[in-house]
Amino acid sequence: MKFTKMQGLGNDYIYLDATREVPQHLPELARQISDRHFGVGSDGLICICASERADFRMRMFNADGSEGEMCGNGIRCVGKFVYDKALTDKTTLTVETLAGIKTLELHVSDGAVDSVTVDMGKPVPQEGRTLQIMGRPYEVRPVSMGNPHAVTFLSGVEHLDLAALGPCFERHPSFPDRTNTEFVEVLDRGRLNMRVWERGSGETLACGTGACASAVAAVLAGKTDRTVTVRLLGGELSIRWDESDGHVYMTGPAVTVFEGEWPTDEK
Repeated sequence: MKFTKMQGLGNDYIYLDATREVPQHLPELARQISDRHFGVGSDGLICICASERADFRMRMFNADGSEGEMCGNGIRCVGKFVYDKALTDKTTLTVETLAGIKTLELHVSDGAVDSVTVDMGKPVPQEGRTLQIMGRPYEVRPVSMGNPHAVTFLSGVEHLDLAALGPCFERHPSFPDRTNTEFVEVLDRGRLNMRVWERGSGETLACGTGACASAVAAVLAGKTDRTVTVRLLGGELSIRWDESDGHVYMTGPAVTVFEGEWPTDEK
C-alpha cells in the first residue's frame, strides 16, 4: 500500500489515496502506522476519498485510532496532495469533512503547492467556565471549530508540564466527548504563543483548528485584533476572523516529507 507522509508545522500525518478504494480496518491501521517506534510515525492517518458533495472527502484518524472531525494542518496537506499528484488541477477546491465542507485556496510555486488558505467556517464559542485541574482553577473558553477545543490563557506556556496537564483537560467531566486543549500566551494584539494537547494524540507541534479556536477566544476576550499570527512549536499560522462573514481563515504551509509502501496481508 503506497503512502505519503506530510506535515504542516510539524503536525504530521500519513496520507493514503483512497479515491478508488478505501482500506479496511482504518482505526487499527491508524494505530499501527502512526506508531513512532514500530510504524512510520505520525500524529495520525488521513484518507483522501471520493465525495458526492465536494471535490474530495477527508477522513482523519488520530494516533489512538479514534476518528476526528477535522484537522486544520491536515487539510492543508490534503490540498497539496491532490494537486501535486494531479488528482485535480483546481487551485480552489472543496473538501468534505465530518465538520462540514471546507474550501481551500492553493498557493502554487514552481508547479507545486507550498501553502494553503482554508476557510474554516464559522466558530461556535461557548460561555467561559472554570475547571478545577490538579488542585487549581483554570478559566477556559470552549470553542468548536467543527471539533471541540478548550482555550485557556496563561503566561509562560513554554514551561508547562503538558504531559501532566493535558490528559486532565482532555478527559475532564465537562467534556464528555473529550476535548483538545490550547494553552495560550498573548504576546501583543497581533501575536499569540500556543501549545496544544490534542485529543487522542497528546501534545503535537501544531494544531490548525486549535490556532483558530485560540484566535477566536482571544478576540472575544478583547485581547487581540481579528487578524493574528499564532506561534506554535512547529512554526507560525496566520489566522483571520473575518467580521463580514464570520468565517475564520487559516493560512499556513504544507510539506511532503517522504513516500513509501506499507505491507499488507491483502493478496
